[in-house]
Amino acid sequence: MINNQTVVKEFILMGFPVGPDMRMFLLGLFSLLYAFTLMGNGVILGLISLEARLHTPMYFFLSHLAIVDISYACNTVPQMLANLLDPVKPISYPGCLTQTFLFLTFALTECLLLVVMSYDRYVAICHPLRYTVIMNWRMCISLALTSWALGFLLALAHLILLLPLPFCGPQKINHFFCEILAILKLACADTHINEILVLAGAASVLVGPLSSIVISYMRILCAVLRIQSREGRQKAFSTCSSHLCVVGLFYGTAIIMYIGPKHGNPKEQKKYLLLFHSLFNPMLNPLIYSLRNHEVNGALKRVLGKGRPF
Repeated sequence: MINNQTVVKEFILMGFPVGPDMRMFLLGLFSLLYAFTLMGNGVILGLISLEARLHTPMYFFLSHLAIVDISYACNTVPQMLANLLDPVKPISYPGCLTQTFLFLTFALTECLLLVVMSYDRYVAICHPLRYTVIMNWRMCISLALTSWALGFLLALAHLILLLPLPFCGPQKINHFFCEILAILKLACADTHINEILVLAGAASVLVGPLSSIVISYMRILCAVLRIQSREGRQKAFSTCSSHLCVVGLFYGTAIIMYIGPKHGNPKEQKKYLLLFHSLFNPMLNPLIYSLRNHEVNGALKRVLGKGRPF
């Protein structure tokens, strides 16, 4: 029976079970959101590189977050759009595993970058006199590189465990991209160890960093409440609230997907949560930081003002 099985060399992403008219509507909608994601994060990167006043640790980490968000969207959305045009268009086995590896790398890196950004805000508000000493450029570069390196290595560990598994059919993945748990369901071998490691890794990577962020912001809140100046409190709340909104969106959807209770139709719920996580989160992040950040708005006005003809 094993000898008669055919090794799968490509997969078909089932995507969203909708009719042709709805597929065209979703194609237009997701293409528009994808364009907004690239444009919004591109504007953030451009402003940070062009405006000298934004050459600070906070915006250095924000630029890395924008790079992660662009990479997130570019990894999953083009394949999703291609499948809306042609639902039976396959993705190769190496291409599918590459997409899985990149998604995990960017997700883990963003998780760690959010922790680094919360530490930066903690030092800035709780230890303002020592901020430039603690958050020097060597420290900032080291923290950013560590986030990328750990994200890469943890994703590589999952990929190494995934590579030996045989896939002999069916070849249809009930998802809009090659999500690791959806792929594991198609393996014709025991995948309990892989699934346990994925869930354990998700729990440790999400719960640990989130706990450190919560502790940091509890201390930040105490420090902000001690600020005598009303203007100083408003500025601190403004920068911290933007980061907290991004943290809430990222960790909220991630915890529900991998750690939260299962009820209803978990496969379909996870699919739509991951859609929000992969497309809407990267689009909303630059909006959150720009709309609630006076320095970003001011930098945008100055850059646009320089470009106007006299």
